[in-house]
Amino acid sequence: MQNQQWQLKTRPQGLIGEEHFERVVSDVPGLEDGGVLVKNLYLSFDPTQRGWVNDTESYMPPVAIGEVMRAGTVGQVVSSKNERFKVGDLVQGLGGWQEYFISDQGTGLSSVPEGVTPQEALGIFGTTGLTAYFGLLDLSDPKPGDTVLISGAAGATGSVAGQIAKLKGARVIGIAGGPEKCRWLTETAGFDAAIDYKNESVPDGIARLCPNRINVFFDNVGGGILEAALDHLAMNARVILCGGISGYNETEPMPGPKNIMNLVITRSRMEGFIVIDYMNRVGEFLTEMLPWYRSGQIVHLEDVQEGFDEIPNTLQRLFSGKNLGKQLLKLAEPES
Repeated sequence: MQNQQWQLKTRPQGLIGEEHFERVVSDVPGLEDGGVLVKNLYLSFDPTQRGWVNDTESYMPPVAIGEVMRAGTVGQVVSSKNERFKVGDLVQGLGGWQEYFISDQGTGLSSVPEGVTPQEALGIFGTTGLTAYFGLLDLSDPKPGDTVLISGAAGATGSVAGQIAKLKGARVIGIAGGPEKCRWLTETAGFDAAIDYKNESVPDGIARLCPNRINVFFDNVGGGILEAALDHLAMNARVILCGGISGYNETEPMPGPKNIMNLVITRSRMEGFIVIDYMNRVGEFLTEMLPWYRSGQIVHLEDVQEGFDEIPNTLQRLFSGKNLGKQLLKLAEPES
């Protein structure tokens, strides 16, 4: 059995693309006792992957040159010498950009719950949903009547965070790029209003739509949008730093907000977080998210590309604003 892989060839300076990866084919090694061979079915694409290829210290070690590109995947067990996993099981893990991977002793694998699709496991019930849920509720605790502003609102995490804020009684404004995304936010996801950063001034849009200022800002973008939000904080506001996609492909570090003292003036709090710190609370998350999603109170959109050849280009979609919702790629469907 042979395995196709996309390995990191060079570290990007600026926008990441196919030229930074090398496609290789190798034999799949035999299984040792305790091992599990998995065929990848769906791959997850997330902005944090851009940071994983930088040779800098972070919450996870950088992907090494010549190493398979790291990515969350859902796959199906095709061979097993581990009593916890049997052939045909759907499993989730960091399977990477490859057709097959082996987990020694089943390390890093978790079973996909019955009734959950691969897409849902990588999206609404995976790190996307977990990030939105704990980032919003643990760090900001929105109250009825609060004004919540979400940047990157049409993305996988931002769209869910905004809908959770609505369920908690807040008034929710999203920032997204283009009329299609803004319409989806207000007409489908239930946001109260949206700011189209491609066609209007974000500071003017915030001033217009948040006359009583912002109680919670859930930021996925950073840069100038973060600075604009800090200019409109209410007293005791909460700023949640989930991501900073505007700076991920910059060749020089972006300057910090010039108006950081607004946090002092408004007695506000700004805090960052990493979702891996909440993995021991998945049960708590599912208790609320499952009924919300199954009842239609939360909607989740998936942007699914297809084919092994398209893997590097699919990551690039995140940084060109082409995706709407959770970015996935399908390699194959599960076999019965």
